Amino acid sequence: MDFVNYYRARYNNIKNILLNRQELQNAVSINRILQRTEKDFVSLIGIVKDKKISKNGNIILVLEDLTGTISVIINKNKQEFFLLCQDILLDEVIGVSGVNSDKIVFANEIILPEVPINNELKKSDTEEYVVFTSDLHVGSKMFFENNFLNFISWINGDYGNEEHRAIAKKVKYLFIGGDLVEGIGIYPGQEEDLVIKDIYEQYTKLTEYISKIRTDLHIIVIGGNHDALRLSEPQPPINPKMAPSLYELKNITFVTNPSIVNIGSTDIFSGFDVLLYHGGSFPYLSENVESIRRNGRLNRPDLIMKYLLQRRHLSVSHTSTLYIPGDEDFLVIDKVPDFFISGHIHKTILNSYRNVTLVACGCWTGQTDDQARRGIVPDPNRIILVNLQTREPKILNFEE
Repeated sequence: MDFVNYYRARYNNIKNILLNRQELQNAVSINRILQRTEKDFVSLIGIVKDKKISKNGNIILVLEDLTGTISVIINKNKQEFFLLCQDILLDEVIGVSGVNSDKIVFANEIILPEVPINNELKKSDTEEYVVFTSDLHVGSKMFFENNFLNFISWINGDYGNEEHRAIAKKVKYLFIGGDLVEGIGIYPGQEEDLVIKDIYEQYTKLTEYISKIRTDLHIIVIGGNHDALRLSEPQPPINPKMAPSLYELKNITFVTNPSIVNIGSTDIFSGFDVLLYHGGSFPYLSENVESIRRNGRLNRPDLIMKYLLQRRHLSVSHTSTLYIPGDEDFLVIDKVPDFFISGHIHKTILNSYRNVTLVACGCWTGQTDDQARRGIVPDPNRIILVNLQTREPKILNFEE
């Protein structure tokens, strides 16, 4: 029943988003469509229970709602539409409009929960900056300590040319998107890659670095799969018992993975909503979404992030990440963010989708044999700097 309640919660949450779409204003339940005996134009909202290819090469979706199930046919001859539907995964909640005939719907359009096309591009009245980074992996032999220390010197205003130092002093927020430390026992043979083989000492060393950062900077961190946390999402904040010295720092805020954090708000400005997600579902999506698989797989996390925004969900399919089922689905993107931040696959990429800034953070570690086996090619020693007044993003490289 935990799983039943979880998927009912997901269905209802995303259904409410879809009902704002004009194409679905007259959506009816599947049971009512099944009761109709004549051909009719219909619209419905359902969760994808099954997907297969017919003998004729058409896509057949089986959609389910709280009243029943129905088959939906996507004709292969509608080429552009057919390509879009190839990306549909199991457990997505989608809208369909089409023609009902003999208890089958022939689809004319698939409606995704999506980001509204008129989504506002918010800008601050004040020139201040935010820095995004991720995947420090402190404790690994591959950790680029000198480069990370150069970054800390820069953010403190002590490194780089005069222009860079002036900008660094205007950085107000630093986000770290998970995998703060390398962890212990994350993959077979990891002990050979460790320079610090005790998890408490890894967090102590991390604190040594973070404590060097100027105290007027607000630091926001989430955990990742290498941190001392459960793997199932949502992941709780870093445990103070694992990293007591880190919790002694007054300018750091620990939040769950995923989280949405508001920054820069004033009495007259609502601020920016930052969606943080480490990226546990990314490897699955890179191999199972056809358009992403064709266009770069793990080298294009921005395409994965766009896909998740279109679906308004951070995991989509049952097997794409580990999760805790219950009465609420915390992986639904119920609020459209201004920034979507991820890590995990160590690629540094910037993009934008309908005025949402997509930030895939790189890392501060070299490639391990385990990463090579999983197809991860890192972009280390880079940060993303964003001017909140102009929304202009830049990638800064601290590689020596």
